[in-house]
Amino acid sequence: MDTITSSSSPSRKVTLGKIAIGRLQKELAEWQMSPPPEFNHKFTDNLQRWVIEFDGAPGTLYANEKFQLQADFPENYPMEAPQVIFIPPAPMHPHIYSNGHICLDILYDSWSPAMTVSSICISILSMLSSATVKQRPADDDRYVRNCKSGRSPKETRWWFHDDKV
Repeated sequence: MDTITSSSSPSRKVTLGKIAIGRLQKELAEWQMSPPPEFNHKFTDNLQRWVIEFDGAPGTLYANEKFQLQADFPENYPMEAPQVIFIPPAPMHPHIYSNGHICLDILYDSWSPAMTVSSICISILSMLSSATVKQRPADDDRYVRNCKSGRSPKETRWWFHDDKV
C-alpha cells in the first residue's frame, strides 16, 4: 500500500445538511433497534461525530482486543463518505496507520451513498479479521509525519493495490 499526501487545507466548521441529518437520524434509530454484532455506539448529543466501540472477532489475531472508531460526517452525507479513523491506539494492521487512518477503499474511492455506518463497521471488522500478520504499513512513519498538522485521511490520495493482508 502506498499513499500520496496532499497539502493540508484549513479547518472549517461543517454543519450537516437536511438530508444528512435525516439520514443519520434514520441510521441511529436502526442502530438502536439492531446494532451490528459486537459494535457499540457511544451515545452523545453530537449527531455529526459518532464514537463506536468494538471487540476483535474471536479466533482472529485481534480476539479479546478492544477498539474505538470515530466517524465524522460531512455536510452532504451520504453523498460523501464519512471520515472514519481509529481512536489511538490503533490496531497493528498492514492497512491501518499508527495515527488511526485506515486505508480502505469504501471510505474513499469506492464509497456509495447506499453504504451505512453499520456496513462500514462490518467492513472494518472483516478487514481486521482477515489479517495474517500484525504490522504497520511499510510507509507508516513517513505518512504519520506528513499528517502532523492535522491532515485528514480524506486529503490523502490512496493507492489501493493490495487486496491481501
